[in-house]
Amino acid sequence: MKIEIERYQVQDAPAILEIINYYIINSTAIYDYNPRTLESQKLILDDKIKKGFPIIVAKFDGKTVGFGLYSEFRFKEAYKHTVEHSIYVNPDYQGKNIGYLLLEHLIKLAQNQKMHTMIGVIDSENTGSIAFHEKFGFEVAGVLKETGYKFDRWLNSVFMQKIL
Repeated sequence: MKIEIERYQVQDAPAILEIINYYIINSTAIYDYNPRTLESQKLILDDKIKKGFPIIVAKFDGKTVGFGLYSEFRFKEAYKHTVEHSIYVNPDYQGKNIGYLLLEHLIKLAQNQKMHTMIGVIDSENTGSIAFHEKFGFEVAGVLKETGYKFDRWLNSVFMQKIL
């Protein structure tokens, strides 16, 4: 199985939409409630690109099976060297090293852009993602209790940080 990591192209948007909507509907990996439309997803992606942030996709046999991106962590000027990242993999392709390849590539891109710190915000129930990030040298920087509410319960946000 050969996975290619490429820059996002607009033709990847429908596959990205399918992936993100899966996680919105079925998980606490993202704290959105409602599935996105193709137009709203394209606007989100376009905004990241306009701000100079990368979006990458993982492709298997030409099919987009995962994506990753990062963008500003907060909007104050002093945070300009800190980014927050997101990685999502089509559930049918999990366990095939795709997330690893995406995060590895995002870290290199952030280093090339002279970013200093990368942040991941992960639901505390997602212990697999927490362990995954630890393998890349991310450390738990804090837990914010009951910051999200989804599926009729309060959720805790784990902030993980890697100094690049």
